[in-house]
Amino acid sequence: MLFQPQFKIDMIYHLDAGQLRQMGIKAVFSDLDNTLLAWNDFETAAKMAELHERLAAADIQLIVISNNNFQRVGKVLDPYHIDFVAKAKKPLPLALSKERRRLRLSKSQVLMVGDQLITDIQAGNLAGVGSVLVRPLVTTDKWNTRINRFFEKIIFMIMGCRHGVAFKKELETWKKH
Repeated sequence: MLFQPQFKIDMIYHLDAGQLRQMGIKAVFSDLDNTLLAWNDFETAAKMAELHERLAAADIQLIVISNNNFQRVGKVLDPYHIDFVAKAKKPLPLALSKERRRLRLSKSQVLMVGDQLITDIQAGNLAGVGSVLVRPLVTTDKWNTRINRFFEKIIFMIMGCRHGVAFKKELETWKKH
């Protein structure tokens, strides 16, 4: 299914760099708003920087793939020297596939992490890379994301998640596509 993530973890900050390395992951593509950083608050910026350092120490690249504009994403990420792709047009997989090819990585070497089924998980699945759904960092959203959340509730119901998503503390056994 297009919207079915391979993994569901409570937050991106619980990714274990050693486990990712064992899985053969060389790059983590991440959404920005409500995945790495609350959309309306930069409180998690220190955690974002720490995650970037932990992944880099394991020779894993963190690259933000966002639908936001270049100015918004750059303002947040440039101080931390985190690479990014802006205006990604997710759920289209083009930005993910282009970035994966630029890095010369196979599909099995990349994970896409995000808080939305309709944009992040669908883009990852369409690009053929691993997909990880995380709980949104904050419960509020920008107006345009609220529209997606409405449809996401319907998708969750179809997927049999009427009582909410069971997020795990860490990634479970790696499942290849």
